[in-house]
This record gives sequence, structure tokens and C-alpha cells, in this order.
Amino acid sequence: MDTESTYSGYSHYSGRSRGSHRHGERSRDRHKSRSKDSRSEKSVTINTLPAEPLLGDSSLRGEKVQDDNWGETTTAITGTSEHSLSQEDIVRITKDLEDSVGLDCRHYVTRSIAVILGLLVFFTPLAFLVLPHILWPEKLQSCGTACEGLFISVAFKLLILLLAVWALFFRPARAGLPRAFVFRILLAVLVLLFVISYWLFYSVRILDSQDENYQGIVQYAVSLVDALLFIHYLAVVLLELRQLQPCYSVCVTRATDGETRHYNLGQLSIQRAALAVIEHYYCDFPIHNPALLSASKSRAAKHLAGLKVYNVDDVFEARLKAYLWDSPGNNASAGIAQSQSRAMIAAAARRRDTSHNELYYEEAEHERRVRKRRARLVVAVEEAFTHIKRMQEEEPKKAPGDVMDPREAAQAIFPSMARALQKYLRTTKQQHCHSMESIQQHLAFCITNNLTPKAFLESYLTPGPTLQYGKDHWLGRRWTLISEASVTSGLKDGSIFLLKCVDFSLVVTTRKIPYVQMSEEYIDPKSHKFVLRLQSETSV
Repeated sequence: MDTESTYSGYSHYSGRSRGSHRHGERSRDRHKSRSKDSRSEKSVTINTLPAEPLLGDSSLRGEKVQDDNWGETTTAITGTSEHSLSQEDIVRITKDLEDSVGLDCRHYVTRSIAVILGLLVFFTPLAFLVLPHILWPEKLQSCGTACEGLFISVAFKLLILLLAVWALFFRPARAGLPRAFVFRILLAVLVLLFVISYWLFYSVRILDSQDENYQGIVQYAVSLVDALLFIHYLAVVLLELRQLQPCYSVCVTRATDGETRHYNLGQLSIQRAALAVIEHYYCDFPIHNPALLSASKSRAAKHLAGLKVYNVDDVFEARLKAYLWDSPGNNASAGIAQSQSRAMIAAAARRRDTSHNELYYEEAEHERRVRKRRARLVVAVEEAFTHIKRMQEEEPKKAPGDVMDPREAAQAIFPSMARALQKYLRTTKQQHCHSMESIQQHLAFCITNNLTPKAFLESYLTPGPTLQYGKDHWLGRRWTLISEASVTSGLKDGSIFLLKCVDFSLVVTTRKIPYVQMSEEYIDPKSHKFVLRLQSETSV
């Protein structure tokens, strides 16, 4: 509100009550506008979703993870369950089902086309040799020794081609990619055109004329098999050898905790580079632990809870009233309100400046607890393995029926270390990664292979890659590739794409490996020679 226009409006009217009435309406309108603004700001506040229990673990079900501001942002609807599905959820589920069915159908169609094309390629040379004996056997000339040698050549070449095609094209699929592989399609089209061309030439020059020179027909079939072998060599170069030379360096960053790795890749398309990144991720990255992220969220919530928000409009309104009414009391109240606001803001700033001390002591206390429980765990495991060695030394003295197998021995000593291991895993937020069954299996494995206590503890003291844990942590996980460029296009310098999973996402940045220019510098061997001149005054 403009101060000059308000003052002129007040001086135009002679009645004080009328001006006060108008001013009261304006203050109410201003109050309503502030309340509307506050409601609108609250309604558009974006809160991050609470961390869900990852990897389908049942141990986290008892620990409810929810937002710190759930009481202010949750909307309660009477008569409807919180687990009910909306229309958007139904549409999304239907779309996911359609996508999955489409991917399966595409996989089977692609495999069927490949099988049909392979059978056509394999049986075409045999058909070239058999059809003349079926259609005009009485006109064919006798096949000599050279022709019979060509039969052996065709047989062995077809066997080699069959094994090579099976080794290169009929391997188990590693993943389902969103788009088809361009080089595979080009090779399939090339083979199809090549076989059709041979069939056209065979039908025009041999079938129509009923050629009597059978040795020439056999040589024609041999030339087809040789050409197919050369096409297979081209397929090996395009599909396997082309990507071996490193051309790009990719930086893979996990969005939740910032874990980063670097890899060198060759000439690949974006979707095949994404597949290579995912394969490296399962082997190199430590397992994603959402429980470690909840600690930082709670710390941030505590920090935000210590802050207070002050409305500057109240101070401005008090000063405006004092100016309108020209009252010393109003001026004094406005000055007091302003000084109080400044003092409260300064106190909040001082509390904010000391928050790093709280973080330091909190992390120091956590590290102390981890070291303490780790020491207890190490001592408990060493005592348990000492008991195992004592039992192994006493086994020869026992009867054959009293000897325990490694599984029974693991179940016998597990209770002695279970409590220390459970406390350590809870302190380090790893309890959802290890079940009691998996721990006992690992313990039995260590006893069977005579591993040390340190080797047993390595799986729990140091977080390992995802493949180290159970299949329920990684099997059947679906990834979404997000890229501005086409996923079938090749990698380029500065290419960025995103690999999104249910729990987290991987940001991949591509940089081209620079061209290296090396030069040679020749050093004369005579420049390394020197002469030692001794003086008579020295002791030497």
C-alpha cells in the first residue's frame, strides 16, 4: 500500500470515524491477503517422499520411516483407506503392464526372426546341392573326385558357421534394451539380401535352364558358404572388436549419496553404454543403504526446527499505523516490535552458527559407538572360532555319529556372536542387508573352507558390492534410461544420461579421452661419460 495515497485519502474526509472505518477495512483486507498467501505457500510446499524400505526387506517394516512434517502436510480423507488406488495409480499400473507385455512380445518376435533367418542361411547351400538331384537327376553329369572334395569342404564350413553363429548371436540375453541394436539389424538385412540374391541367380541360371554341370553347382554353393563366413567375420568386428578400444571416460555418480566411479568405454551407443554402466555398478559400487541417508534427513529436520520465521509485514504495518495516526505511543510500540524482531533474528543466527558443533559431537559419538561395538564383535567372533578349532581337534576322539557337519557347527556357535553382531549391524544401519539365514550360511562356508575370523568379519565390517548380497537385492530390478539424445546414437563428448531405479538414480557424464601426441628425444650416449681426475694431495 502506498503511504502518500493513504494519507491524502484520510485528509479528504473530515470524519475520523469514517477514515478509521476505511482503514479498518484495509487492514482486514491486508490480513486476509496475508492469510491467503500463507495458505497458498503451505499448499505448494514440496516435501521429499519418506524413504521407503529398500530391496523388499522385512526387517525395516517394524521401523516406520515417515516425514518429520507429516502432521502439517498429510491430508486425511474420511471414508477412504490410505491404501486405496486413485485413477492415476490404475492408469500407471496398466501402462506398466502393457510395457512389460510389449517387451516380452518383442523379445520373442526378435528371437523367432533370428531363428528363421538362421535356418534359411543354413539350409540354402544344402538346397542348392539337393534340388538338381530331385528335379533333373537323369541330366546331371557325374561328379568326380574334385566335386566330392567340395562336399567335404561344404560340410565342414557349414559346421564351423553353425558354431560361430551360435557363439555370437544365440547367447543368453544380459538385459532388455529399449531399442534394437542397429548393427544387428544391418547385418540381418545384409544376410537376407545376400541370400535372396543367390536364390534369384540360382533360379534363373540353374533351375530354369536345368544346368547339367553339377560340379559348377557345387562350386556355387561353396561360394555362398564362403561369403557367409566373411559376413560372420564382419559381424565379429562390428559387434565385438569395435568397442574394445577405449574412447570415452564416463563418470557415474549415485544421486543419493554421491558415490562415484569412473570407467573407460569404447564406441558404444547410449543404451549399450548404459548396460555396461549397470553391469559395472553391481560389481563396483557398495550396496545402496537408505538407512544411512535417514540420519542426515533427521539432522536437517532438527536444524530447520530450530529456526523461526518472522513476518516483516507486521513491523511495516505498525510503522504505517504510527505514521497515519501520528501518535507517540504507536511510534514507541513500532520501535519496540522492530527491536524485538532484530534481537530474535540475531539469536536465531547465533544458534545457526553453533550447529556445526552439534554435528561434530554427534558424528564423534557415533564413531565411538561403532568402534566399541566393532571391538565387541571381533572378540566374540574370535572366541567362537577358537571354540570351533577346539572342536575340530577333539573330533578324531569322538565316535563317528557324534561328529558335526559345518552347518551344525555354525548353528552351534552362532548364538555366542549373534548379540554382538546384531548390535553392530544396527549401529551401522546394515541390519536390512543381512538375514540370520545368510549369516549362518556364510559362517558354515567359512568353517568348511577353514577361513579365519577376519575373513568372516570382512563381509560385515566393510560394505560390499550389490552382488555380494542376496538375489532379492538386485535380481529383476528394472532401470529406466533418460536421455535427451537418441539412445541408439553413439557416445559423444559431453553426453549426459540418467539411469533411474526405484530407489535411486545414476547420473552418467561422458568425456572423450584426449589424443596423445608423443615425441622422441635422442640422448647421445657419449654425454654420460666423465673423467675422474685425482690430485696427489688427496688421500685417495
